[in-house]
Amino acid sequence: MKIISEFSLWIIFPMALLAIAASVYFYRKNDWLSSEGKWKKYLLIVLRSSSIFTLLLLLLGLTMQYILEREEKPLFIVLVDNSLSMKNYKDSNLVLKQTNQLINGLRSANGANFDYEVITCGSSIGDKGINFDEKKSNLEEGFKFINSQYYNRNIGGIAFISDGNFNTGSSPIYAAEKISLTPIFSLAVGDTIPKKDHLIKHVSVNDVAFLANDFPVEVDISSFQFPGRTAQVSVFHDGKKVGSQSITYGTENGDYQPIKFLIPATKVGFQRYVVELSALNEEYTLINNTKSFYVEVMDTRSKVLILSHAPHPDIAAFRQALETNDNLEIINKTFANWDKKLDKVDLVVIHEPGINYPKEIMSAIVNKGIPQVFIIGSGSTGVALNSLSLGISFENSNQTDDVQGQVNASFNAFELSEGIKSAIEFFPPLRSKFGSLKTGGNTETLLFQRIGQVVKVDPLIFFMQQKQIRNGFIYGEGIWRWRLNEYLRSGSHIHFNELFNKIANYVMVKQEGMGLRVTLNKRFTTDESIIFNASFYNASLEAIITPKISLSLLDQNGKKYTSQFGVNGEAYKLDYGKLTKGKYQWNASCVFNGKKYSKSGTFLVEEIDFEKTEITANHEVLKQLSNQSNGKFYELANQAKFIEELKTRDDIVIITREELSFKSLIQLIPILIFLSLTLSIEWFIRRWSGAY
Repeated sequence: MKIISEFSLWIIFPMALLAIAASVYFYRKNDWLSSEGKWKKYLLIVLRSSSIFTLLLLLLGLTMQYILEREEKPLFIVLVDNSLSMKNYKDSNLVLKQTNQLINGLRSANGANFDYEVITCGSSIGDKGINFDEKKSNLEEGFKFINSQYYNRNIGGIAFISDGNFNTGSSPIYAAEKISLTPIFSLAVGDTIPKKDHLIKHVSVNDVAFLANDFPVEVDISSFQFPGRTAQVSVFHDGKKVGSQSITYGTENGDYQPIKFLIPATKVGFQRYVVELSALNEEYTLINNTKSFYVEVMDTRSKVLILSHAPHPDIAAFRQALETNDNLEIINKTFANWDKKLDKVDLVVIHEPGINYPKEIMSAIVNKGIPQVFIIGSGSTGVALNSLSLGISFENSNQTDDVQGQVNASFNAFELSEGIKSAIEFFPPLRSKFGSLKTGGNTETLLFQRIGQVVKVDPLIFFMQQKQIRNGFIYGEGIWRWRLNEYLRSGSHIHFNELFNKIANYVMVKQEGMGLRVTLNKRFTTDESIIFNASFYNASLEAIITPKISLSLLDQNGKKYTSQFGVNGEAYKLDYGKLTKGKYQWNASCVFNGKKYSKSGTFLVEEIDFEKTEITANHEVLKQLSNQSNGKFYELANQAKFIEELKTRDDIVIITREELSFKSLIQLIPILIFLSLTLSIEWFIRRWSGAY
């Protein structure tokens, strides 16, 4: 025990003298004590001195430090792989029974010596029921969970029941290493001998395809013990075969073959395709011969119209950058040969707007709410530019400057990669009109003008917001030199293309005004919750929660469900939970000030079938886990031996922990009892003797 004080403990002696002196002084002349025995006077002095001294001690705020010893029984954790692959073996019907027998057997044999925890791992981590129905195997997260949740606990051992296969996350070996000094006892399930089988291992495909285009599909086929045999791989859409190839396996027992298809996109929306592998005699299972996938087929791409008075290398450079984006359709016209149609145009790029840019064309573009990117070269006069009412004041000058670009560190509308920033440092100067620009407060500058080491306040590439339309400006000509410069330095145009695609995409993003907004992912798995987020903005673009927003959901069978969003802060949220696989249509609507607002869309729920392809156990992983942790490898069926041998382990023991405990002197009950007794006895003697 140790006493902790803010003052030197030598102060106790003056305090004791002070308590005695005060008591002697109090009882030095008391008439009623003259007739009493001296013993009573001395007793009263002792009692009062003790009370005063105790009170002074309490005022010092002394703290007592103790060392407490606590015994902690070892914690034994049973970690169970709860994934579907545990049922893929011939003894699968016994796995659940054997697992429960093991848990009960451990409790019966060592219940008095150990504490027990049962944890499942698969798609998620927890202590839910063991049913082997999870569609992913993330064994790494199981050991990470143990390390974080039971850190600094006396973990005696871990019994890990698994087939060793994992298809999500990294190998569990590295995560298990962090649980130091804990033996891992692997109890294996399944057969490690490869079965006579062939299967669809994986299907690779882009999530999006465009109508009337062909999209690539790559199918990976694995086989074992079918040397020289031939099989058929087919792709179906709406029950119709849209692709087929024959494959012949090699002469070795095991073979792997990638097959490529080009499939035509003929219908808009989420389309389901099925890959089928023909059955062979003596095949172990047919469940892994079929795999489905979905592709979202879009009927339109964003259309970009590039207009100019004459051909120019800057136009070619801009067009070539945008053509690398499959989501964009580029139309390049001069004002003379353009048909004046703006249907479905999402962006207009105007080269040299200060050279007779027809005002009726500009008015038509603005009235349709189409954003524009202006490439302003030396041919545009300040007078002509000012007449366009672009929200910018241009000086009228015939002189030009050669200016480079300097990245605006405060620009955060979109991210520039380090590669783009580095490339900009090397880009040659653009030829820009001499004189300053006067822009409004709604300007976002991407690049400032730089002459040598001097950075001007004038922008080189910038954006301006007018109502709900965002326009972009490139105030100089010669961007074709940027493209050429990057190719000469790096052998590619990757950063030039990325920069101008980001500029075009940012300008094309539609600025929403008043009304309902709903955000939702387009793809989910059967293991994910479907969460809708919504918000409503009034005419001042303030988020409000006054309207009641309802949601209707239509599943693939035509069944309709209705729900209502709940308020979540200044927005709305609706958690629909998990849904079965298929395509769903949704519609959200509300009424505000007598006007109806609605949003609609579709999303896809996909089945996870990782576990179907696992028909061979991976016991090597389990053996390595046990070897590196001083544990041992067993078959789950041989659990009786494990339970018996566990009793002989001398490294799973009760440990004694020392813990520091602090208690203030005023919290000690004996001190308070002593103070109460001294004060009470003194009061009683005084009253008994007739004093007050």
